[in-house]
Amino acid sequence: MMNTDPHPSRAWWKHAKIYELYVDKFASDFRGLTARLDYFNHLGINTLHILPHYPSPMVDDGYDISDYRGVRDELGTLEDFSAFVAEAKTRGIRVIIDLALNHVSDQHPWFLEARASKSNSKRDFFKWSETGRELKNAINAFPDFKSSNWIRNEATGDYYYATFYPQQPDLNWDNPEVLAEMLKIVDFWVGRGVAGFRLDAVPYLVEREDAASKGLPKTHRIIKIIREHLDKKYAGSVCLLAEVGDDTEVAKTYFGDGDECHLVYHFSLMRQMLVALMRRDSSAVNALVQKSSFSIPDGCQWATFLRNHDEISLGELSGQERDDLLNFLDPERRFPFNRGTTTAIRLGSIFASQPSRLIEAFELLYSLPGAPIMYYGDEIGMKNLPIQKDIIDTRKYVRGNFDWATAERMLADSNSLLNKTAEIIRARTAPV
Repeated sequence: MMNTDPHPSRAWWKHAKIYELYVDKFASDFRGLTARLDYFNHLGINTLHILPHYPSPMVDDGYDISDYRGVRDELGTLEDFSAFVAEAKTRGIRVIIDLALNHVSDQHPWFLEARASKSNSKRDFFKWSETGRELKNAINAFPDFKSSNWIRNEATGDYYYATFYPQQPDLNWDNPEVLAEMLKIVDFWVGRGVAGFRLDAVPYLVEREDAASKGLPKTHRIIKIIREHLDKKYAGSVCLLAEVGDDTEVAKTYFGDGDECHLVYHFSLMRQMLVALMRRDSSAVNALVQKSSFSIPDGCQWATFLRNHDEISLGELSGQERDDLLNFLDPERRFPFNRGTTTAIRLGSIFASQPSRLIEAFELLYSLPGAPIMYYGDEIGMKNLPIQKDIIDTRKYVRGNFDWATAERMLADSNSLLNKTAEIIRARTAPV
């Protein structure tokens, strides 16, 4: 198929219409995903965000990476990955992959070496403590799964630091060798056709005593170095997308002066869109759009979304507004996350009794400025997986297999949710 991308190089991300997916959940493997590329052309998508595809023990659905230069066996080979990216390109579709800079799997060779002895050469790739009492003000991102960020290492009788799962030791970004390794990894994937990187949990890279250890100045300096590397080596054709769950003013700092990330998730706007759908009043959305569009550096863009693979972050919402929204999203609190302060629920489950409102939601999303993102399955109204007693991490309920039987039926029906959604996406031909 002919390349139909009207913006082939400069600032292509400003015209991106993104679709976020797990390869295995959507199409089994990379060969299967290649065979499904026509679906994205029909939907009007020009950018795919591939959730973690790396070798991993899968404690955190792939965000616990054990090899940054590989593909999980069940997804295929590096050659399959490269063939997929090349075929996507012929159809005007670019590929962004996830890059977890903050942490690795405890099965990564770096950590296996580091935890074996205090004299190992990889020891300084991670953060260690003899007491586990430092960094008391740092955020514990997963209080449902651990009581402290310091995890006991029996082999050496001390503690390693982990912001997220205990099996995800944080990298020590005060060690310049970590940055050097990550730049090599970035080059590895750009060499295989990747057009961008989603920087997972990027505010947490650097820790300091007596601080929340989130979004510290050195973190921004590290992002600037990565951006400079990409700009010099690839002439500004590779983009960075920052995952920053903070309010608008904090999130905006990850654009830097146009020298950090090209795209930043607009979590505040996501929250206000959900409030607007709850109240059927988009005035607060419009006000936030006006406020947050001011002074964004040239060449940068907000990434806008309603749902993703995680819980619904409720951030800076007031107590009453948060409670009201939770009652709207998940009134029975079936999918609580972060000690019940939020929920992990799909749009199809939120609007299970009013499926027509999904069109209302998508019309809102695609009417706003930014690079809009569709989470896989939302366009066909996929719901949460059935509740299972052994699942503690409720985010897994929004990560089910794509329902191809439903999709095929909808493709054949011109009035279906899928085809109406495709009309909405295809109609968006330029930034609003």
